[in-house]
Amino acid sequence: MLQDYQVLRIPGPTPVPPRVNRAMTQSMAGHHAPQTYQIIQNIKPRLKNFFGTSQDILMIAGSGTSSLEAAVVNVTTKGDKVLVLSTGVFGHRFTEICESYELDVDEFTTEWGQPFPLDEVIEHIKQHSDIKAVFSTFCETSTGVLNPVGELAKAVHAINDDIIVIADGVSAVACAETKMDEWGLDIVVTGSQKGFMLPTGLAFIAVSDRAWKAIEQNDTKGYYLDLTKHRDALEKGNTPFTPALGLFHGLDAVLDQLEEEGVEEVYARHTLMRDMTRAALKALDVNLLVEDAYASPSVTAVAPTDFDAQAFRKVLKEDFNIDVASGLDKMTDTIFRIGHMGYCSPADVLQYISAFEIALTKVGKTIELGAGTRAAQEIYLQKTTTTVTQ
Repeated sequence: MLQDYQVLRIPGPTPVPPRVNRAMTQSMAGHHAPQTYQIIQNIKPRLKNFFGTSQDILMIAGSGTSSLEAAVVNVTTKGDKVLVLSTGVFGHRFTEICESYELDVDEFTTEWGQPFPLDEVIEHIKQHSDIKAVFSTFCETSTGVLNPVGELAKAVHAINDDIIVIADGVSAVACAETKMDEWGLDIVVTGSQKGFMLPTGLAFIAVSDRAWKAIEQNDTKGYYLDLTKHRDALEKGNTPFTPALGLFHGLDAVLDQLEEEGVEEVYARHTLMRDMTRAALKALDVNLLVEDAYASPSVTAVAPTDFDAQAFRKVLKEDFNIDVASGLDKMTDTIFRIGHMGYCSPADVLQYISAFEIALTKVGKTIELGAGTRAAQEIYLQKTTTTVTQ
């Protein structure tokens, strides 16, 4: 059967739009060449919209994890007390990074598939007045939980305005509405390979005035990840080290495409794709890991109770060349995760739901063919208002 392209429906890396691929084929230039300065100037003001901040967004050549580590090393020093809110693999990654820098880590763990309980977290912070920073995932990519980081930041600063609140927005920024300044988040980080529809290789870091004050007072910021170096270079229109220039060209094209759609429309599209996906799976009597109230607009985790998750993934790949992701760590074999972020549209949702129905039938689950697709179509019609008249 003809399968000339792979359909990536994993929660990163995500597909790259054709116009972005074309932009990245431009001839290489020196990192101090006029065209390099120009591309950075094109990017700088437009990135802010997707973080909801007036601050410049720092761009570092590296994966999303490099931005997590940068957040840790710039605002803390050996022995500092920090609170990590761990709701899955990537929340715990903050713990591992903090421990590698010999911080005093207080890890507040939550059952996977659940967000952190805000009231309990706030009580915990009140009882530990020596906490310097709080780390959390915004969207926990391993489970598809959207954590209430905005409410967290406001509540934390009501207790102690000096605590730095850091959010891993790797699978949230450019997918879920992000209002860094309004919410009072101090550092928000993400990577290029999810909502920004680029290959892996760029890390983005937004820093509040409160966090900059803490960074300036910290003498152990590392070298490559020292954010003051990146800030000072960006103010001059460049980067402190050799940039990922091809990705900068791609990012410029990405921002063109997202702005043509509209920032609010980008968020609405992701919400629509989530709702279509979840409605379809419910119509097929497929168990979802996360409840509707805190379901991510970028990734949906499925926790089957009556079919094998990995057998389903195998059929989907072999029959349709559609990739959905396995679970991670303790959920590696028991769940699968669907990425509906970045370069993905409601039409793509209808495609993969139709394929899901066939794969479910092949792995032995009794369903009504078309029930999931119909449910997704109904959600689309309910939530879109455009009508055509003659």
